[in-house]
Amino acid sequence: MSEEKKKKGLFARLREGLSKTRGNMTEKVDEMVRDNRKIDDDFYEELEDILVMADCGMKATTVIIDELKARVKQQNVKDAASAREILKAIMVEQMDIPRPPLQWPMVMLMVGVNGVGKTTTIGKLALRFQSIGRRVMLCAGDTFRAAAAEQLTVWAERARVPIVKHDEGADPAAVVYDGIQSAKAQKADLLIVDTAGRLHNKKNLMDELNKMRRVIDREFPEADTRCILVLDATTGQNGLQQARAFKEVAEIGGIILTKLDGTAKGGIALAIRQELEVPVWYIGVGEGIDDLQPFSAKDFVEALF
Repeated sequence: MSEEKKKKGLFARLREGLSKTRGNMTEKVDEMVRDNRKIDDDFYEELEDILVMADCGMKATTVIIDELKARVKQQNVKDAASAREILKAIMVEQMDIPRPPLQWPMVMLMVGVNGVGKTTTIGKLALRFQSIGRRVMLCAGDTFRAAAAEQLTVWAERARVPIVKHDEGADPAAVVYDGIQSAKAQKADLLIVDTAGRLHNKKNLMDELNKMRRVIDREFPEADTRCILVLDATTGQNGLQQARAFKEVAEIGGIILTKLDGTAKGGIALAIRQELEVPVWYIGVGEGIDDLQPFSAKDFVEALF
């Protein structure tokens, strides 16, 4: 398949995955444009309500509306259709934090509460990187949740990548130690480490993550280590609260936003960017392997509109 066709296919899936958000947000904006609304205080108020209802969050919404007002005035814009194009440009700018280039070898420390799709995301990442020729290994660092290692093993078998795991209740840092030794011995490019998704006891979580991180820094100093937070888009503002909590206990280097196809509130991507100033690395817009896509602010906004 040509690169052009592949890109069109990915964009079609992204557009389809964002259909609920489009119905909730951009179709309402388009109604305002079709009605040829006058750009006045009522216009801005209605637009603000639409963005808030799509879970863009008050902070991001305020920044967007203020910037829109400034550009409309500066460019002497009179029609709603032109204001819509300016709105799109502002949204792209707001979300466009470039992802730093990946360096090998790499360790991805995957964090997130239970139920966000972390294990599935790890499996999809393993398949994605393996498909571009990278040697991938999984490490079952969640030793607290029953069957967590078994679920990860299913994905390891599906992706045909090795997995390092211990018995339930084992010390996660010890699993990570063994994972690093195996990754180095097998010259793996990428070690993806699953972690326990417990937020109710932040101190335990922080101690656990810090211990894992110390083991990685000591045993694998040459690796580019990133802590990646997985969030479920359908939880909206609750997901944002989770993100804030995780940011308090770990240095979050990137975010993966799952289940965007299941929510009408995809504006959460804007809220996350504004509140956390952390780049979104990937977004999940379906159940399929290829439905985990690298995040592009431009493609995201184009698919929305």
